[in-house]
Amino acid sequence: MRSDADAVAILDAAAALGVDPIDYCLCRHHLDADEIMARAAGWAGLQFSRVVPAAAAGSASIDDPETLPQLRSINVEVRRRKIMFLAPLFHEVLYLKRRLATHPESRDRVVIAPAAAVAAAVARSNSRSLLYYARHALAARWPGANALHGPGLFGRGIFVAIALTLLLLAFGAAYLPELLFLPLIGVVIVIPAALRLGALFAVARDDSPPPLLSDADLPVYSVLIPLRHEAHMVPLLYRAMSALSYPPEKLEVRFVVEARSARTIAAVRGILGDPRFGLIEVPDAAPRTKPKALDYALSLVQGEYVVVYDAEDIPNSDQLRLAASTFAARPDITCLQAELVVDNARENLLTALFTGEYAGQFGFMMPALARWRLPVPLGGTSNHFRLRDLRAIGGWDAFNVTEDADLGLRLARLRQRVAMLPSQTYEEQPITIGMWLRQRTRWMKGWMQTFIVHNQHPVQLAEDLGSKAFLAFEIYVGSIILSPLLHTAFLANLLVETLLGGRLPFLAPVSLSGVEITILVLGYGTSFLLAVAGLLRFGQRRLLIQQLVLPVYWMLHSIATIRAGYDLLKKPHFWDKTTHGLTRLERSFDEDGGR
Repeated sequence: MRSDADAVAILDAAAALGVDPIDYCLCRHHLDADEIMARAAGWAGLQFSRVVPAAAAGSASIDDPETLPQLRSINVEVRRRKIMFLAPLFHEVLYLKRRLATHPESRDRVVIAPAAAVAAAVARSNSRSLLYYARHALAARWPGANALHGPGLFGRGIFVAIALTLLLLAFGAAYLPELLFLPLIGVVIVIPAALRLGALFAVARDDSPPPLLSDADLPVYSVLIPLRHEAHMVPLLYRAMSALSYPPEKLEVRFVVEARSARTIAAVRGILGDPRFGLIEVPDAAPRTKPKALDYALSLVQGEYVVVYDAEDIPNSDQLRLAASTFAARPDITCLQAELVVDNARENLLTALFTGEYAGQFGFMMPALARWRLPVPLGGTSNHFRLRDLRAIGGWDAFNVTEDADLGLRLARLRQRVAMLPSQTYEEQPITIGMWLRQRTRWMKGWMQTFIVHNQHPVQLAEDLGSKAFLAFEIYVGSIILSPLLHTAFLANLLVETLLGGRLPFLAPVSLSGVEITILVLGYGTSFLLAVAGLLRFGQRRLLIQQLVLPVYWMLHSIATIRAGYDLLKKPHFWDKTTHGLTRLERSFDEDGGR
């Protein structure tokens, strides 16, 4: 039993932080939510229930899903009686006690329940409208920029046919006039190589980090973690999120789990005693994609800022505080992308090559694109947003399987600023070629979706982006799709010319070995330099020697690109889920539990 002095101290501490005293008690004194709400109900003279009856008819449905997070009550009908289930704030408990003195009949019409139970009931009552919103919000706000209303099978077929034609022509490049390929080579290979070189030598602005906000000045921060059939990852995520250096009263971590993932839901429920954590169950409905699940959850969080983490992520413990402080100091920024670092890099040659690719991308290429005010292809995780801005642009594209690339482009079209956050999130990457191919096939398919969807109206796209950013998008994304195919074709030609003396029995070729060697040097050379520079920047110099087999890695990219073209025709919205938690290496935490 605490004294009156203890109660006053708790009230003062909550006021200093700008949080509700009930939330303060839950987070700082580790009280059970059921217990504290039961005490509040007993003190006010009201009934208490741990749950809101699932079978009861609810009436919390509203027209605007974005107002749902503010709802802390739901009216239900139980045995023909209308009852309000309420998760009151501290001042509301005081009001209820005073009201009962003059309206004692309220005692039979109001039941106090834990906030999580009320929130789950509100979501249940609005599941249909939330699902519709998740699937169609972007299409309603931006009809010409979503994969649902993108080109049909005929349009996708034309795109794939063009890509295959270019591949076949590249294989026969030695037997065709040089001038036929020089423009294509310049656009798809030479210019992107120049961009990579420019990224290596771009001089970063000397921006000092913003002063970190105090606990009292920090706003509520929402963390979304989409999961599907990943119960085994919940313990690691619980440790990683618990280690975040952020006031627990202002942190809401929401596991976003598809309803058919029963084991994952059970695993999440096992940690819900911690008031920071919550569960959002997403109804089982097509498309079964990560962005659809995120869009469903977007209406159920109330932070000023929101970040997405994947199932295997371990962010730096101060990442949220640094992001919030940066947003506060830079009101012109809409999105912050943290740096992704592979922490099972030494597992095998494949993870080493993947690590080099990521190091160059997040260490140099993306910072350069952000600095040049060009479209930034966001990573699928650790991107931080102002919640109101993310909602205003329609959230993620539920039907795009590389939703991060699409969102980065839409932000650029709206002239919204994206910046890099100097904070790392550590990830586990695929450890087998089969897993890597499935993941990369989905990524390449998403790039194709993004490219053809936004190019449906190229004039409008150019007006939105501006000429410089428009050309950068066309060349950069086009090269991501085509360059692996062309490099593989030119490498094959070079090998044929070397091994067969420059001719095939039935053709008299025009030797292109000089052009091909130049292409390979530019492509592989700049990619190698970018990877090496990134690895050195992130302190992973022991992986430098493995980058010498980069040509083999690019051949894998070409296989993934061909598979992606097939998937684009047959199953454009299918999400081939990456399996996590298979690394044989220990994923370490620092002394405080974070990275």
